[in-house]
Amino acid sequence: KEIGRLYADTPSRAISRALSGPMKQYGLRRRDFDALIDGMEMDAHDSVRIPDMATLELYCDRVACAVGRLSNRIFGIDEETGDEVAFALGQALQLTNILRDVHEDAQRNRLYLPENLLRDHGIDVPSDARMVLSHPALPSVCRSVARDAERRFEEAENTLASCDPVQMRPAIMMMEAYRRIFRKLQDVGWRRFDPPVSLSKAEKLWVVFRYGIL
Repeated sequence: KEIGRLYADTPSRAISRALSGPMKQYGLRRRDFDALIDGMEMDAHDSVRIPDMATLELYCDRVACAVGRLSNRIFGIDEETGDEVAFALGQALQLTNILRDVHEDAQRNRLYLPENLLRDHGIDVPSDARMVLSHPALPSVCRSVARDAERRFEEAENTLASCDPVQMRPAIMMMEAYRRIFRKLQDVGWRRFDPPVSLSKAEKLWVVFRYGIL
């Protein structure tokens, strides 16, 4: 409702009043804010299950790609290219998050790996998500999702190659940092999920220096 008031030029809360100027200045689109809220709603349950890959793509679009679309408006990139980058990179980053956090999410009864993919690999979707963690076919499911993530990273890299690297520096830094996490996950081979894979401080500093300064 407050987003509606913002776009009707009658915001009533401090945060939306503060957002009013940038919204007009950068042409931020209401549908992207609505998508973010819809994504939060998908997460706002005691347990989470994703029925299929189409729903997973929709979830990633709402919680990640929408952020990219809004950011790209501020970066000043043209809408068509910006939306292409936001889609590919947002999908890649969120799929990496999901693959990295399988164990942590399962402890909270959240399972973002699609149910139909689990069943295709012989895994019955349990009421308690933690039961999936010990199934011998789980690495195969993760590898399948990882192939989609890898394809999205390649698409993002190809589209970003045609962009002004200074203009899109934040997106490039995100891509490079997350791709390193993704490669570490691949090296582990989906056999170990706890503790989650992460970048060291030195690795983060290298990404900042290489892609944020040079």
